[in-house]
Amino acid sequence: MTRRAAYRRGAWAETVAAWWLRLKGYRVVGRHVTARRGTGLGEIDIVVRRGGVLAFVEVKARGDAGLAAAAISPTQRRRIERAARGYVANRPDLDGCVIRFDAVLVSPWRPPRHLADAWRTDSSGW
Repeated sequence: MTRRAAYRRGAWAETVAAWWLRLKGYRVVGRHVTARRGTGLGEIDIVVRRGGVLAFVEVKARGDAGLAAAAISPTQRRRIERAARGYVANRPDLDGCVIRFDAVLVSPWRPPRHLADAWRTDSSGW
């Protein structure tokens, strides 16, 4: 798969995931949230909120949901966690929200699979 095709597939998967989360009652508060380049903080695909829960969502598109889930590496999780800390630190209006890390797995000809609380942070900084 070319780089351009992979980018298009990823963008399509994120759009499908955002639509799916909206149908489940979440409000999308951010997409493609990035820290400043060079900080090593990473990128968050989608940030959603429902009530007092703020979820940072990683979207993976693969031919099979199992492969998509396996594609979220521990290194990637740590980057997302660091980016989430930076995001929350700059948004005092989010104080008091329960922080959660979710994943949406997108595979062809199947509805997206939302994994609420897909992983937990290693530290107790939340």
